[in-house]
Amino acid sequence: MNPEADLGEVARAISAEAGVRLSAAPAGAVSGGSIHATQRWAYTAPEAGWLFVKLAASRERAMLASEADGLSRLAVAGAVRVPEVRAAGVAGVTAYLALTWIERGSPSPACERLLGEQLATLHRSTGRAFGLNRDNYIGRTAQQNGWMESWPEFFRERRLKPQLALAAANGLSGLESPGQRLLEAVAQLLTHSPPASLLHGDLWGGNWFADRSGTPVIFDPAVYYGDRETDLAMTRLFGGFGPDFYAAYERSWPLPDGSRTRNELYMLYHVLNHANLFGGGYVQQARAMMERLLAQVHG
Repeated sequence: MNPEADLGEVARAISAEAGVRLSAAPAGAVSGGSIHATQRWAYTAPEAGWLFVKLAASRERAMLASEADGLSRLAVAGAVRVPEVRAAGVAGVTAYLALTWIERGSPSPACERLLGEQLATLHRSTGRAFGLNRDNYIGRTAQQNGWMESWPEFFRERRLKPQLALAAANGLSGLESPGQRLLEAVAQLLTHSPPASLLHGDLWGGNWFADRSGTPVIFDPAVYYGDRETDLAMTRLFGGFGPDFYAAYERSWPLPDGSRTRNELYMLYHVLNHANLFGGGYVQQARAMMERLLAQVHG
């Protein structure tokens, strides 16, 4: 938490926006917040309850505003449960995001099946083109979302190229040459014409849970309109989703031919982002992925 934060000022700001009477300080930290401080905060009126509150330095207000925007867009789609945004803004030197508190339950095969079905429903919400009317963030990294009509062009220009440029600026060795060759090969790897689906954008195992009723909840999005296969590729990168999830998705909306081939290209975006954020073995993993993808093109 920002050591200079005036928690009383934050409490007053959230109370005014959310229409509740918030206690002067949070009840305690909540585990799981890898970027921002996460707190459980009680309110006493109009009834007793809790809010989940993220706090950050005011200079990071854009990150929390982007998260609030993404959650609101997913809520409007109405396909998968998301925490409701109750307040978002800046109080003094502190940016905040207040969400409804949702008690966690235990995930089950039935919950995973429901998540697969609901994700397919979410993906049936489509846009006029690829991107979004605002940029946002993937983790701490800025994510470009300027509209494009061509999916291969969007993925090359808005996803791979910025990550490769950031890798070069960060001095990550061994990525520039295969990266440049891969940018030139994107059109050969992406030969299909997907609908522009509304995406969660960062759907790994840590960004969903089951509530007490067994209903899936998704959060921490990086929303934009793109190929639905990119959401599924992210679910496969770090695990956290079982066979019931994938089978239910496929029954609801079968994937087109070539999805397995595209899977690694879509995972590469996130591996490159992790290389830029954390370095280490992610750099070698990204290079190996690019070499495999290039081998598919050049046979």
